[in-house]
Order: sequence, then structure tokens, then C-alpha cells
Amino acid sequence: MNVKEKKNSEAAEKSISIFERAAQMGHEQIIFCHDEPTGLKAIIGIHNTVLGPALGGTRFWNYATEEEAAIDVLRLSRGMTYKSAVSGLNLGGGKAVIIGDPLQLKNEAFLRRFGKFVNSLAGKYITAEDMNMKTRDMEYIAMETKHVTGLPMELGGSGDPSPITAFGVFMGMKAAAKKAFGSDSLTGKKIAVEGVGQVGMYLVEHLAKENASIYVSDINNDRLKQVANKHGATVIEANKLYDLDVDIYAPCAMGATINDASLKRLKVAVIAGAANNQLENENIHGQILVDKGITYAPDFVINAGGVINISSELSGSYNKEVALNWTEKIYDTTQAIFAKAEAENIHTQKAAMHLAEERIEQVGRVKLSL
Repeated sequence: MNVKEKKNSEAAEKSISIFERAAQMGHEQIIFCHDEPTGLKAIIGIHNTVLGPALGGTRFWNYATEEEAAIDVLRLSRGMTYKSAVSGLNLGGGKAVIIGDPLQLKNEAFLRRFGKFVNSLAGKYITAEDMNMKTRDMEYIAMETKHVTGLPMELGGSGDPSPITAFGVFMGMKAAAKKAFGSDSLTGKKIAVEGVGQVGMYLVEHLAKENASIYVSDINNDRLKQVANKHGATVIEANKLYDLDVDIYAPCAMGATINDASLKRLKVAVIAGAANNQLENENIHGQILVDKGITYAPDFVINAGGVINISSELSGSYNKEVALNWTEKIYDTTQAIFAKAEAENIHTQKAAMHLAEERIEQVGRVKLSL
């Protein structure tokens, strides 16, 4: 695709309506939630429920525009479909975004009102934690609906899913290192972690234990210094991270950081991180990674530890050891995707999506049969 064709493609993508975009991406339902007294503005996206109810966390973010929020929930909910499918879970894909500043808006009434919207879907969508949402927030939501996960262990839940999500990313990163370097050891590897929030923080802990050389950046300077001091990581200014000469780049904040601009600067052999929707354009940037010889571990494959953990909670008898053992299998799943991509001469994002779509189609036929 030449520059002119690419610009035309991007312009056409931006011009389509939210309903057209939802249709193209295969969504079942979009729910717009608004409550004037609390100031709540939220969007719930339900992508696919063939395998089971749509599970996905609620993200609280101060989006620049409502359109930006709608696009984000569409991309995130579709990613949850693929994440559950490729992980072998009997769950569909959904996601919610709340628009606004969490520091200004979040309180008990606000969260309980959101819980009522979740409850109105009668279990078709199950919510959980995501960016700027904590276990305590899930408790408030649970006051209005039973369709919520990630509750504290003392309330019968599985607690914060971040540690297990980070463990899965760590396992996926090791599988990618095995592919790129011939060994899955991360000892001595130079690794740049972008974002040291809940998941990024725990990932850094794993990397430190393996004696990697860690570089970190984050918009929260206090958290950044805390993580760096605790684990001996080097702090890097956010705008300089992509210029580092490192072995592995781990995006663990917002999505779309793998794009035309960053790919001109990145000097890495592996990309493996926790952020959702890392590729700004799946087909264009997925192929560029192949052309540049960069091993990419698809985000929805290696950050599936959280949903695996929650699926154990939904079974009614949460067992952390079972969740960890299942999450450890992300290593094998990632290796299988690398093999599929190589055998079919496609980029790894496409290979992972095909693997997920095949399972959805096969199980869908079973459910339709008499």
C-alpha cells in the first residue's frame, strides 16, 4: 500500500459512523448510558456472545471526544472476544467505558448508577476492573447488580486481577524471547516498559527477579519513581522511550502506540506488553512488524491472565493456583501463534485472530446442532 492509498484508507475509516464501524467489526450491541443527576456518561459494547456472556472491564477515562470513547469501546470489546476465545474460555467479549475525569466524578452514587445500567442487560454483559477502576469500585457496582467480577476475596471474589495479568504478559514475553533470541531467559535483556500502573508495576517485578535491565516511563511521576527505586529500573522521559536501543518494548498503558511514528524510531527485536489494541492499524502495522523482523506477541493473547482469573471466579469456586496454572499456558499459546503465523506466512496478529475465530465458529456450530 503506497502513501496515497494509505491516506485514502485512513480518511475513509475516520468518515464512517459509529454504527457502520460496529457493523464492520461484528458487534451485537452498543448501549449508551446517561444519567444527569450523577453526571454519568458511559458506553457498553457487546461484541460477541457465541461462547458465553460478554465479559470485559470498565475503563474510566477523560476522552477528548465522545466519538473517541465510542471507537475505544468497540476496539476493546472486540479484543475481549478474541482474548477469551484464544484462551479457551467459555466467555464472549464486551467492554465499558465511562467518559470523564475519575477524580472529579467517581463516587458511590455514580458507580451504583452505572451498576444499574449493567444490571439492565440481565447478564449479557459482565463487568470488571480496568483503567482507573479499583476493587472498591466493583463493590459499589455490585450493590446494584450481580453481574460484576473482581470483587475482594473476602466477598467471594478473586480480588485485583493485575498480578495474574502481569504474570501472563511475562510468560508471553518469555515465549517471544524464545522465538527471537533462541532462549526464553530475560536475564540481561534490555526491556523498556511503557506504563507502570497496576499491571506494568507487577510486570517490572517479574523482570527484576529475572535480572533484566529495565527502563520505565509513565505519566504518573510519583508512581514512576516508586517503581524505579524499588526495582532498580532506569527512568526514561516518555517522549524518549521509543529511541532507546533495547531488546524488548513492553507497552503497558494506552493502545495504538505501535504506529507509523513509533515504528520509525523503535530499535527492538520483540514487542510484548499488557496494553490493549497496541497496533494502531492491525493489518498495516502487523505486516510492518514482520517486514522489520520484530517478533510481536499479540496483546489479547498475552494479557489474558486477568480474564482467566475472573473466569475462575465465575465458576463459583475461585482457586488462585488453578488460575495461575491456566495463565502459565499463555507461553504455549503464544508459541503456537508464532508457528501458525510462520506456516501461513501471515503476521502474528492475524494468526491469533484466525485461531480465535476458528474456535468461535466451531463452537457456534456445536451450539446450533440438535
